[in-house]
Amino acid sequence: MDNVQNEWPLWEVFVRPKAGLDHKHCGSLHASDAKMAVRMAREVYTRRQEGVSIWVVRSDQIVASDPDQKDQLFEPADDKVYRHPTFYTLPDAVNHM
Repeated sequence: MDNVQNEWPLWEVFVRPKAGLDHKHCGSLHASDAKMAVRMAREVYTRRQEGVSIWVVRSDQIVASDPDQKDQLFEPADDKVYRHPTFYTLPDAVNHM
């Protein structure tokens, strides 16, 4: 079985909980295709029916920033205070933000 799993692609699993607004990363699994990845994710990460939606993404398809370049990527935002939502008040109806 280990040889088969080593040949199958790695999938990242995201689940939207019943009470949640966005998908949360739950973990990873090996599966032969997307359909199988969703089925396996349901079995592994939502055993108690705590989810309402599952996303699976092949790990090799994820593009991420380089942690070593965080200063040049995130530092420029500090001088643009207008991008921060501190100049207005949200109504109580929008309590999840």
